[in-house]
Amino acid sequence: MKKILLIILVLFAVVSPSICYAEGTHQPALNLEELTIQVMPEFAYHPNDQEKDHAPLLIGYHGSMVNNSEQPQIGQIEIPLPMNDPGFRIGYVADYSPDLKQVYEIEYAVDKDRGTISWTTTEEISPKERYKFVVEYYTDSLKVNGAKKSLAYQFKSFVDIGLVNVNFLPPNKAKDMKLSPKPEEQSHGDGKDTYAYHFQDIKAGEQKSFKLTYQRSEKKPTIELLNIEKNVEEKSDKKVNYLAVGTFGGVSLVSAGALSLLIRRNRKQAR
Repeated sequence: MKKILLIILVLFAVVSPSICYAEGTHQPALNLEELTIQVMPEFAYHPNDQEKDHAPLLIGYHGSMVNNSEQPQIGQIEIPLPMNDPGFRIGYVADYSPDLKQVYEIEYAVDKDRGTISWTTTEEISPKERYKFVVEYYTDSLKVNGAKKSLAYQFKSFVDIGLVNVNFLPPNKAKDMKLSPKPEEQSHGDGKDTYAYHFQDIKAGEQKSFKLTYQRSEKKPTIELLNIEKNVEEKSDKKVNYLAVGTFGGVSLVSAGALSLLIRRNRKQAR
């Protein structure tokens, strides 16, 4: 079967996006159907961080694209990231097999002039098949005033997106959590809260803004506290799955970077 090399450039609204269209139609061959953004203050430090005296911010993009064409596609994806944010570092980039059973960490290229990263899909995308990816990055955008932490977060859509989910995950031992605007949904799992927003039919250039404040005097990031709790439970011979699918972000796919190693470790122990 003939393969088509598809190049999709997903750029800021100030740049006209270049999109390949399905043959004989005006419909993009790959359409960004859904994007889930996980905002995780004080969740984990970047793997290369030597100094751990700051309050880190981890943000994950979980995207789902669909092949609208009648031909299999191998695509080059390019998306913008806020590379001018203080302390910006890319943490993890991966995509998934069609059955979601395999996660492939992928090589990517950075274009600092355009403020984008790009990569080639690991596997061929069949007609009407969905392609899922995850991009995680870290910044030092949290404002710290003693125990009080605050964050002004904005997301500017770089293409038309069918559904955008924005999930805020407060760190362990956080108090007086406040979000503006008021979250549409609040879910609970294993004692953790997730505050969620859902936006349908977001257009390129459309922006969503949020303000987060909370109190936290704990210096250890959430993932380190979870490790401590897990070790305590193991010593008590209790089997607790702290990182069950959906605990973080309320989505079917867990964060593939900061969480994946712990998830794999827990699965091996459960065998």
